[in-house]
Amino acid sequence: MTTTDYDVIVIGAGAVGENVADRAHQGGLRTVIVESELVGGECSYWACMPSKALLRSGALLRAAQRAGGSREAVTGALDVRAVLARRDQVTSDWKDDGQVSWLNGAGIDLVRGRGVVTAPREVTVTAADGTVTVLTAKHAVAIATGSAALLPDIPGLRESEPWTSRDATSAQHVPASLIVLGGGVVGVEMATAYAGFGTHVDLIARSGLLSANEPFAGELVTDSLRELGANVHLDASVASVERTADDSFRVQLHDGTTLEAQELLVATGRVPNTSDLGLEAFGLEGGDWLDVDDTLRVLDSAGEPVGGGWLYGVGDVNNRALLTHQGKYQARAAGDAIAARARGANVSLEPWTTFVASADHRAVPQVTFTDPEVASIGLTARSAEKAGYRIRVVDYAISSVAGATIAADNYVGQARMIVDEDRQVVIGATFVGQEVGELLHSATIAVVGEVPLSRLWHAVPSYPTLSEVWLRLLETYGRPAE
Repeated sequence: MTTTDYDVIVIGAGAVGENVADRAHQGGLRTVIVESELVGGECSYWACMPSKALLRSGALLRAAQRAGGSREAVTGALDVRAVLARRDQVTSDWKDDGQVSWLNGAGIDLVRGRGVVTAPREVTVTAADGTVTVLTAKHAVAIATGSAALLPDIPGLRESEPWTSRDATSAQHVPASLIVLGGGVVGVEMATAYAGFGTHVDLIARSGLLSANEPFAGELVTDSLRELGANVHLDASVASVERTADDSFRVQLHDGTTLEAQELLVATGRVPNTSDLGLEAFGLEGGDWLDVDDTLRVLDSAGEPVGGGWLYGVGDVNNRALLTHQGKYQARAAGDAIAARARGANVSLEPWTTFVASADHRAVPQVTFTDPEVASIGLTARSAEKAGYRIRVVDYAISSVAGATIAADNYVGQARMIVDEDRQVVIGATFVGQEVGELLHSATIAVVGEVPLSRLWHAVPSYPTLSEVWLRLLETYGRPAE
């Protein structure tokens, strides 16, 4: 058994853990990161990167088919084998040598194995060969272990061993048929990718698709999936699942419909990877989401920082915003806060200050890489009204913007801006259409910066681009009183 002393221990070497460790190290703290799988984590190997690689080629092909000239030149079908090979390249063939090299270059130590918090500021790591290393931290331990796919309690589901998102993004063959259970981001993205490969897809959703977004987003994505040949079953639920004699899946819906497919993907939500971390010794419940303050310190049942504030929960484990970019944002705040507290500096909990993850509450951006894309920031009309804002909803068809005419023949898209009428600022925006993901950061700046509408009139969009939709939204709203 080896014991090593550090200033900070980070459990989980995904994108979130890497950023906590890096910011703490840059703050002058000796930092170690613990990882039981691949350095780089879920995003690099099983989520963001491989899923977007699977989607990108089909999106480009369809974009080319929507413009005269390129449409006539594109006469072949998608080369699925080449898509999978490109995905393998994006994931570095599930090898983490490059990520480990980055850690070494950044001056961050790595201990491989399963980490358990065995005492305040102490983590015991058991390697695959049984070697045990005890790490102690002078200042902080950060839990950045992410989340895993939720398997709902449906008769026969767990026993049938369905795909989760990891299987769908790392598959080395494309099934002839696929049932997707879940109408959220993972479900609709993977349904889009596999339908584009020529797989017969059945998508089952308990309500509409992308229900956390504005309603028109899910409606346009539903139309698109059906155009791709997918069967979309809305307001449907699964009664039972079983394996058939030929090792396929048979899914029985509550309305009596029976579906069969070679593979079944379950994409119904996430659960935190907080089991078997030893958190029960500190008054926490293993397997539960971690409650944190805005500097990402884990809170106990009384709402106080655990042990006075040495334990942090960053990224998916706190259930604030299960997105890689938002987790990295939290990680930067947490790493900087840890370093500041270590040197005795005051760490303010005031919103929008250096160490506070304020954007988690009202300014979370997200792009869903369906076809059309869905890009959103901040509040929807429904969530804004629920939060008590006095709002005005401004809609505009992106297809009416000159840039849309250039982007594609018969462009289909919609934009919505949510205005807080009392402050005359944008508190939410949603764009649906081809290539709208690149519109999102301008909306994010408007929301985070609380830019007055009167000033936004002076942010002149280039012509002819999709960004001109900003001008049209403002014109539709009308000039605010000076």
